Amino acid sequence: MTNVGFIGAGNMGYAIMNGIASCSLKDSISLYAYDSYAPALERAVTVGAAACENEAGVVSACKYVFLAVKPQQLDVVLEAIASAVTADTVIVSICAGITDEYIASKTLSGAKVVLVMPNTPLLLGEGATALSRSNSVSDKEFSLVCSIFGACGIYSVIPKDKMKEIIAINGSSPAFIYLYAKAFIDYADSVGIGREVATELFAKSLIGSAKMITDSGRTIEELIEMVSSKGGTTIAGLEKLREGGLEKAVSECCKACTKRAYELSK
Repeated sequence: MTNVGFIGAGNMGYAIMNGIASCSLKDSISLYAYDSYAPALERAVTVGAAACENEAGVVSACKYVFLAVKPQQLDVVLEAIASAVTADTVIVSICAGITDEYIASKTLSGAKVVLVMPNTPLLLGEGATALSRSNSVSDKEFSLVCSIFGACGIYSVIPKDKMKEIIAINGSSPAFIYLYAKAFIDYADSVGIGREVATELFAKSLIGSAKMITDSGRTIEELIEMVSSKGGTTIAGLEKLREGGLEKAVSECCKACTKRAYELSK
């Protein structure tokens, strides 16, 4: 059995543990967890995790250690685990903007670090996760971490120096999509269409449109054209979106997201 531990058993940590416990990986992985918030740790136990007394206890028990904490909490955690990290420990960080070099500088020189940018749909097993690794992580070790996120959705491996840029694409983008959806649902409400009906129809339209992007074999430009009859309602709406600078706003949104990631970077 491979021991996999979680420091932080909040929503994201719990979702990853639940993904492991709900697939074939459960037969080869033993889960361990620590969280200073007792109810979170108790919830982790319900999916089969063994509760540890502190952060260092997780590292001592496990080869793979997930740092499922907020970036603002990371320094305290790294200080707590530094003495327990060995050359065999694989540290998996989901902290936005934090580099593998920084984690190694606070724990062990040359430490094995996998950097991960997940997103909240992972809570429903529909995650889209980006991963990269330090040179010290072996192919076998990295493959196991990738398989864990594969159990919670899909994953892609990207260059380490693009882990900040990717945040706007998959990490933060759900919030941007929710705001976009809210504007459509608010419009429906304003013209007398119930919010529940509008939410259901628009959410399904998002799901279907996403499937068209991934499965239709057509480019996004071709998909837009498919819906856009000359002189029709879609063209009229698209013209207003372009007049309002939608594409520029999205670009500026992504740039601001990336800029903040660099500001948070360590």
